[in-house]
Amino acid sequence: MARVAAVVPAAGKGSRMGAKKAKQFMELAGKPLLSHTVSVLKRVAEIAEIIVVVPPGGEESAIKDCLLPFDLQSKCHVVPGGAERQDSVKNGLLKARELGADYVLIHDGARPLATPELFRKVYQKTLLHGAAIAAVPCFDTVKKAGENNLVETTLDRSRLWLVQTPQGFELDFLLEIIQKACDQGYYATDEAGLLEWAGKEVKLVPGERDNFKITTPEDLRLAQCIKGGLLLTRIGQGMDVHRLVKGRKLVLGGVLLDHDLGLDGHSDADVLTHAVMDALLAAAGLGDIGRWFPDNDPAFKGADSLELLARVCGELVKEGWRPQQISATLMAQKPKIAPHAEKMRGNLARATGLGVRDINVAATTTEGLGFVGRQEGMAAMATAVIQKINPV
Repeated sequence: MARVAAVVPAAGKGSRMGAKKAKQFMELAGKPLLSHTVSVLKRVAEIAEIIVVVPPGGEESAIKDCLLPFDLQSKCHVVPGGAERQDSVKNGLLKARELGADYVLIHDGARPLATPELFRKVYQKTLLHGAAIAAVPCFDTVKKAGENNLVETTLDRSRLWLVQTPQGFELDFLLEIIQKACDQGYYATDEAGLLEWAGKEVKLVPGERDNFKITTPEDLRLAQCIKGGLLLTRIGQGMDVHRLVKGRKLVLGGVLLDHDLGLDGHSDADVLTHAVMDALLAAAGLGDIGRWFPDNDPAFKGADSLELLARVCGELVKEGWRPQQISATLMAQKPKIAPHAEKMRGNLARATGLGVRDINVAATTTEGLGFVGRQEGMAAMATAVIQKINPV
């Protein structure tokens, strides 16, 4: 029985993405783009081995960041790439031959939306024809341009196809052609182009519109929509307690209340805002306010908690998150909170960049029970929902 391997070229720099990291390692719906691609390949029973080709020196980090966290390491092999895509594919093919493969399916690491069925269709046609590639008909009008981007002519779109991957080949046959091309200094933009150069036939297999290559920030945003990445959310909870003492101002949600007792603390002791900060930090996995604003740091003595909240939101943005919704409940026996709740919502909205409707502030007494009921202190609880920012 024929043995098939998949080779995943993922060694490019992704310069057209304009990002700090290569596009194949950027996040899509909660995990690296490359992880999505490998995950699809793992669902194709016909594929015996998966060879992932990454930038030289990046093998260990690819395994640690893209495979192990998602339990994708079985039957996966990571090898270093070369200077050009063709060199990287060649390295992958050599590994596939070492693993005893007869056929190979080559699939771009930056095409995470292909379905397992597409791989099966291309593989079946490869068995019949020796070489087969996924492609979709061109529905747009295509113009050929000359100098200064002036239109020269309109091409006949009825015979035009937009080529995708996977591309399937007999392994030894492709390896022979790719070696010959490299020796002669010929570099194609895809493996089918090498067969054309060698005068060989390639079968077209109807591809999938969603199987586009992620090349630009716009492509990544579209992929996020398809994968649900724009809706990727996390939820965090926060709680804070402060003692009531004489001689302190009472600040809640940034509102100064007229009361004979105030909350004790290193900063302004705004227990409501502190709970909100802790909820946001928890949602992003960034610890708590004690870590960010220690109570033994003179820099935060008497600090305005709304300003600290704005700083927390800035830290979230650095990590690729933004607040989406906040619900906070204050537990206090006195004074009455309801008359001030709307102003508190407005203050929290300005500090977080949210709309007032995205923030709820509620208050309750404890019916005279516990330290809150005895007016020894106040407590607050908050729940925060944060949303992933498109990583472009």
